[in-house]
Amino acid sequence: MDRAISDIDVLIREEKRLTAVESYEDAWAEGCAAGIEPDIMADAAITTALEELVRANGEATALALMERLRDRLIAGEFDEARHIH
Repeated sequence: MDRAISDIDVLIREEKRLTAVESYEDAWAEGCAAGIEPDIMADAAITTALEELVRANGEATALALMERLRDRLIAGEFDEARHIH
């Protein structure tokens, strides 16, 4: 029974993540249409997200996220040219 609940939790979390990505992509497109440079939008998005994360869960949680993102960046996960399609 615990395994099934865990599987459901994973599916719910992934659905929430996909909804968040979709919302963010819409906001990004709106910013591009308004002529806002990508580096300005990225700075605003990351800063806002970190402020909210620190407020909700504390600095340690935000630092852990930044470390995971740094590792993913170094690994090339965000470089589309390195992805195999």
